[in-house]
Amino acid sequence: MNAKANITRASLAAGAVLLFAVAPGVRAQQNGVQHANDFTSTEYYGPTNHQQVKSILSGAEALPQPGGLLIIKQLKLRTFYPDGKPEIIVTAPECLYDTMSGTASSAGPLHLQTGDGKIRVEGEGFLWRQTNSWLTISNNQRTVIENGAIMNTKP
Repeated sequence: MNAKANITRASLAAGAVLLFAVAPGVRAQQNGVQHANDFTSTEYYGPTNHQQVKSILSGAEALPQPGGLLIIKQLKLRTFYPDGKPEIIVTAPECLYDTMSGTASSAGPLHLQTGDGKIRVEGEGFLWRQTNSWLTISNNQRTVIENGAIMNTKP
């Protein structure tokens, strides 16, 4: 019975390897690498502007975790408008990047600034959704808006 249990475990393990090898949506980061320096993940705009970069998520180190997760050290997230101009730059000491769902999150501190540097936000805890470039800052938000950063909308 012990031999039968070992064969069953081996069959399950082989099936799991096969499932992961052919599962759609599995990204290149999941190739068994134990550690990566200078990690970068680039997203492009859709079919009408497919050569234009939409976002770049990078870090000094990427430490793979089970389930397609990466711990990113010294995170830098940059987003761009469709015309290529910088939109926002987000930095954080560390985050958890889910390669399967395209989300990055952390309970720690972060710093955000607009592409022109005129608006800056600091806070603690965030969630970024790559699919719609939505950033949620959870706690202790502090915002600095420089003079001239917001246009006067009066006629």
